[in-house]
Amino acid sequence: MMKVVILEDEKLTATDLAKTLQSLDNDIEIIAMLGSLEDARAYFKTDPVHDLIFSDIELGDGLSFELFEQLKLNTPIVFCTAYSKYALEAFNTLGIDYILKPFSKVSIEKTLSKYQQLQQKLAPPSDQYAVLLQTLQQQLQPRSPSVIVQQGDRVIPIRGEEIAVFWIEDDYTFALTFEQKKYIVPQRLEALEKLFSPSFFRANRQFLVNRQAIKDATQHFNRKLQVNLKVAFSHTILIGKLKLNAFMDWLAEY
Repeated sequence: MMKVVILEDEKLTATDLAKTLQSLDNDIEIIAMLGSLEDARAYFKTDPVHDLIFSDIELGDGLSFELFEQLKLNTPIVFCTAYSKYALEAFNTLGIDYILKPFSKVSIEKTLSKYQQLQQKLAPPSDQYAVLLQTLQQQLQPRSPSVIVQQGDRVIPIRGEEIAVFWIEDDYTFALTFEQKKYIVPQRLEALEKLFSPSFFRANRQFLVNRQAIKDATQHFNRKLQVNLKVAFSHTILIGKLKLNAFMDWLAEY
């Protein structure tokens, strides 16, 4: 019997995978279906006998690479993931197989065939997990959006982290960078709010502020807060009492 462990936090996906595996090979026994890194860590510490692991990459409590790097398992692992083939080229270099979600019976059958043909340990040495972990963490990090501004005949892309504040003045939208450069931005503030949330907060109808640009906030009359920036800014940014709680929560979280 081939003893298989499934590490997958989506129960329906895990059940579907188990049924597909057993429909392809009657000699496959699913000895564990684990839904989190915490469950898997506790399970593998019991040193169970298993032949093959099917594991999701990104679970609710972290990346499975983190677990495998710590445990140093000497077991073939097939990663089940929604990442594109382009993003997973590193796996081929290290000899690890993977199936893309949503998987099919054909893709799983090919993986089992590969395993049976090789009949050898497919898991990479533990130090190579560190390489895989770094690769995936880089791909998981959110990419900062940019705005495109025009100066004369120049078109300039400006990343969100370079901008301290957006604001409306005389029916134009402006951006002020941390380097104190001012630009006219073609988008309206509503569109910029959707694009840069949650890194930016809509203080009121006039201002959209970068969390990294806020130095502090001081009490203002009528239960308002005045937001003070780390950069020189000629306008007064006020948070009304209706937005105070949302602003304080955002300030604490980001």
